[in-house]
Amino acid sequence: MKLLIRLILSTIAVLVADLLLRGVQLGEFPAALWVAIVLGALNTFLRPVLILLTLPVTLITLGIFILVINAGLVLLAAYLMPGNFQVDGFWWALAFSLVMWAVQGFLLRVDSEENN
Repeated sequence: MKLLIRLILSTIAVLVADLLLRGVQLGEFPAALWVAIVLGALNTFLRPVLILLTLPVTLITLGIFILVINAGLVLLAAYLMPGNFQVDGFWWALAFSLVMWAVQGFLLRVDSEENN
């Protein structure tokens, strides 16, 4: 049940990011759901490997390089979903990941306060 709630919150975050950023084009609601699923899978399986491989750069930049990894994963998700999800470049992907982070953080906090 917790996974389903996180998936719904991620889908809402994708829709909000699509509304706020003109450099991100998204299809209808099912496309937002698929973007949330693909990004969740990439963040689960690929992101830890990338962070481990780029650990020296991440340490030198005091963790800022993780933003580059996040933007790269958004671009990879857009590449894997042609026609449903389009990002106009690296900076839009970075903005998309930041907006998603903020919206998901807000929604997860609201959800956790309701459950307590």
